[in-house]
Formats: sequence, structure tokens, C-alpha cells
Amino acid sequence: MNRKTLVLPAVIGLLAPVLAACGGSDSGGKDGNPIAVGTTDRFVASKAVPAPFDPAYAYDAGSWNVLRQTIQTLMAMPRGGGEPVPEAAQTCGFTDTGNERFSCTLRKGLAFADGTPVTASDVKFSIDRVLHIKSDSGSSALLSSVDTIETKGRSEVIFHLKSPDATFPYKLATPTAGIVNPDDYTKGKLRGGFAVDGSGPYTLDAKVKNNTLVKAVFTKNPHYKGQLKPKNDKVELVSFADADAMGKALEKGDVDMMTRTMSPEQIKQLSDNPSKNINLVEMPGMEIRYLGFDTSAPVVKSKAVRQAMAQVVDRGQLTADVYGTSAEPLYSLVPAGITGHTNSFFNRYSEPSVSKAASILSRADITTPVKLTLHYTTDHYGSATKKEFEVLKKQLNSSGLFDVDIKGDAWDTFRASELKGKYDVYGLGWFPDFPDADNFIAPFLDKDNFLASPYANSTIRDQLIPESRREADRLTASKSLTSIQNIVADDVPVLPLWQGKQYVAARDDITGVEWALSSSSILQLWELGRGVSG
Repeated sequence: MNRKTLVLPAVIGLLAPVLAACGGSDSGGKDGNPIAVGTTDRFVASKAVPAPFDPAYAYDAGSWNVLRQTIQTLMAMPRGGGEPVPEAAQTCGFTDTGNERFSCTLRKGLAFADGTPVTASDVKFSIDRVLHIKSDSGSSALLSSVDTIETKGRSEVIFHLKSPDATFPYKLATPTAGIVNPDDYTKGKLRGGFAVDGSGPYTLDAKVKNNTLVKAVFTKNPHYKGQLKPKNDKVELVSFADADAMGKALEKGDVDMMTRTMSPEQIKQLSDNPSKNINLVEMPGMEIRYLGFDTSAPVVKSKAVRQAMAQVVDRGQLTADVYGTSAEPLYSLVPAGITGHTNSFFNRYSEPSVSKAASILSRADITTPVKLTLHYTTDHYGSATKKEFEVLKKQLNSSGLFDVDIKGDAWDTFRASELKGKYDVYGLGWFPDFPDADNFIAPFLDKDNFLASPYANSTIRDQLIPESRREADRLTASKSLTSIQNIVADDVPVLPLWQGKQYVAARDDITGVEWALSSSSILQLWELGRGVSG
């Protein structure tokens, strides 16, 4: 059949497919032929990244997508979006009116992949371990509201929180809160390499070459008990050096589907020129890209420099020149479509203006041109990242107010260097841990944040974030969330650039493609099956 573009609209936070994938689903991938999925995510175990698949360390979309197939969590996001539902738990909920006491009862018969029963003490061990290790990746910050964990018998776990946190059920749905077997994981030490053992829908066989994962083979876990219903017996996640190599593998049939990260050129090609037996699926996404600042670094310590950059950058030109229709300008850390979003940066700076930027720098007695380097990762977000930074460099330099250079590093080097404060200005992306405004704010601005940023605003940390978390009704939290976004637009510890759509391309005998990625970029391999080619 000819290639079709399937557009999945977001309706009140839900993903509603409008067209089923081609082919039947009777075989469900159970014909002995694994479903192969391509990705450009790189997984390297090194001194800089010692434990890429340890829930106590992993904190990037690629690693989390491996963990979500293998490590079970008490809660999980439902198929079409909405609020979290019990997963390893049979029931979960707040047991007080102040959102400070959360209790879960485990499913009966729950077991790890080796058949060992999963108990409440294993849940307590797993989350206590994350908090005890407190890795520099920042993942433990997700669980920072936990005060103590109590167990009752073998199946009940009670979380006592330091303060009200209506978003806590979402946090229990993240791999950071994944349940691990104490026989395989040490309380005070990270588990290096690529081994993963859990009670999720699949087991993992990691194919490694030169400390780099080249293929992750997921095999259906016969002991799995949860709300997911895997539609295949085996899936292979194959890592490619770049989007072009991944695309060629799809064309040849070496892989059945490709996802993170397709290039803008590939998306345009598949959209404009139908290709036999390949479907392109477009769906809403909440991925954002931004510049981060080491606000203690002399060159950007003055917020006037950061404000001037915010005043010069032309997001519309950036997205049009680099990403086309697959991205749109972003004027806040909180993307459009999330409750509590406000266009704080547009309200503060309006359209790009060199004269306004010059006035900002002049009032602060900043000598121009300001010389600085923008750092980016060469292999984590796709090949378009380099072009994006070339456009940013041109925009800033053409103003005459900046003398900008750009430098790219591989992800394992880049991330470690950023955390150690070696970069004054750097580009990062964010795929939400859960679809709530809090997750676009706290990871960047709260204590022990993902960026290891020296920026600290006491009003945000001590007043506004706690206020917003007290509100179970997220519309009611919007006032506090708006105030946070306005402060960020004034101080510019980060500079939001764009938010993107999501795309998956697959051969037309693969079913369930429309569910392969959630709105939070969760890779849902259990949804894939093999049908009949058109």
C-alpha cells in the first residue's frame, strides 16, 4: 500500500487515534520473527556514565525507555493519557485530605522475572536506595518529597511525604521509582553496565560492543503481572549512528519501525513523497529544547547578558529554518497544551529586537560584543542539533552584541561536563517524566535539580512550587505556576526555544504503531504486533 500520514490529535490530554494501523493483528508478532525498532539513542557505559540502566542513576529519555520495558513501577500512565493508574500495585491512593500520605497495595502473585516474589519491602528498598545513592544525575530529586516509607505485611507500602504533593502518583510512575530485586542491586552502590532485572513486561538481553549497547533484545516476561498486555513475544531495539543509517535500514526492511530521532528531512520526505509499504505517524509531543546557563560563570553571571540573548533569539526563524513543521516556538519552560502554560518570554520580550537587547546591556554596563561559547551534544537529539546551533550563532553574532562560537561533544562527555559546570551556556532537551507543569519547572529550578544549576530563587523553591503541589486541581495551581514562569522570564536561568511533535515511521505490517509513543515520549513496545502487509 502507499504510505499514509496518520495524525493523532490530542483531545483534553488524551491521544485518540483516528486510523488503525495497516494489516491484521492475529499474529501479534508471535511468529518467531522479532519486531526490530531503530533508534539513534546511544547507550555508553563509561566512567562519566557508570550506570546507564540503573533506576538510581538513569535520567534521560533513551535510558528510561529501556527501563520502562523491564522495570515495573507501582503506578503507570494509561494507554491514552490521563492520570496514573495502578501497575505493580492493585490499588493506590492518598489516605489523607492533605496529600501527604500515599498508600499502595501490591498485586497478588507479583514476581520478578526470575520468579522471586515482589514484596512491600522490595519497594521500600528500591526507593530508599535511590534516595540514599542520590546520584549526580539528578534523578533522586523526583522523590525528594518522600520523608519515610512504611510497610505493612508483604503487600502494603505507605509513603509519608515531607509536604503535600498532588503530583506524587505521577512520580511513582517513573523509572526512578522502579522496583528492583535486592539480590541484584546494592543499597549504597550503582549497578554498572547494562544489566537490568525487574518485574516488567520484558526481560533484557543487552548486546554490547566496546562498552556501547548496539542492540537491546526484549523478551516477554512469563512472570509479569500488571495492567499492560504485550502484543508480541520479542522486540529488538537497534541503535544507529545517525538518522540516515536508521532510515536506510527501514527502507531495506532490516528494521520494522524507527523513532527517536528522525531528521526533519526524513519527516518532510515521508510526508511529501509517499513511499510504498511505509507509514508515517505524527502525534502530539511535549518535548522541549532550551539553552541552560551556568549562572555563576563570569560571562553570563549578569542576568542582563541572558536577557539580551532572550531579546535577540528569533524562535520563529530557528524552527522554520531547521525543523520546518515538526517544531514550533516555545516561550516558556511549560509547553503549550499543559495546564498552567503561559507565554511568559513573549510577554516579557515580545518580538526579537537588537535595539532593545543593546539597551539591556548598556544599562548594565556590559561591554560588547559579549564573547561566549554555546555547547551542544552531537549524538543525542539527532543530526539537526548542529544546524540549530549554527542558526543560533548566526542570530546572536549578526546583532553585533555577541561574539559566539559553538562546540559539540558526544552525549556521555557532554552530560558529564555540563553537570560539573564546565559549560557556561549549553543546549539540552527535555522529555517530561510526567505530563504536568510541575515536571517542566521543578527539575530545573528546585534543589538538587537536573541541571545541577547554581541558580536558586527562594520564592520559587520555598513558596511557589510547594503552593502548586498542594493543589490536586491543576487549574487551581495555575496562579503559582504563572508566577514561576514570569520569574524565569525575568531571570533567564534557562532560555526556552521550541517544542516538538513526535513521529514514528513503520512498515505497514506492523500494528499498534499509533500507540508506540505516548504524549510524554514513553516508548510502548508492548503495543506493537505484526500483521499482514498491504
